[in-house]
Amino acid sequence: MMGKLTFISGGVRSGKSAYAEKVLVDSAAKFGGRLVYIASGRAVDEEMRQRIEKHKLDRAKEDWLTIEQPVNLEGVLLFIQRNDLVLWDCLTTWLANELYTEQDGIYCIRTEGCMEQKAARLMQTVAKIREKAAHLIIVSNEVLDEPASTYEETRTYCEWIGKLHQCLVSLSDDAIEMDCGMPMYWKTEGQVIVR
Repeated sequence: MMGKLTFISGGVRSGKSAYAEKVLVDSAAKFGGRLVYIASGRAVDEEMRQRIEKHKLDRAKEDWLTIEQPVNLEGVLLFIQRNDLVLWDCLTTWLANELYTEQDGIYCIRTEGCMEQKAARLMQTVAKIREKAAHLIIVSNEVLDEPASTYEETRTYCEWIGKLHQCLVSLSDDAIEMDCGMPMYWKTEGQVIVR
């Protein structure tokens, strides 16, 4: 049986990550299970390194195991155990990291078929996490709600966010959009909510 999949999106400062953490902390308190946090951020400068370390220390107070995995999400599979409660934060950071990985000196974003392969591996990895974990929550930023960019790389990034969101929502048991700390359910227990 596959573990539950929840997909949560929202804008910056929407409360999506805090909400996701609370859902899993509450579940661990009621039913048990190890809390696992998959972090996609990269320490590209000293300020970011300090922010990452602060978040890790904060999560450690609630006994989260943090796995730093900015690219190649499949690397987390070695650490996931049966009945874990897993939070992956965040899809859009991972996507930006993956689009700018290099192969033969060329970024993935500029290589035909590269992102398709990475997306396929991502979906396989999500399925493998769900084979073990009791609950996987994936957090993502919303797709930009502004006029389409004329900058090709920005368009590519936004298109891939949209494609990945659609795929993950279709697989999810719950799909939630956060707005000012309030969850709006678009899908729950696998059923789409018609408003």
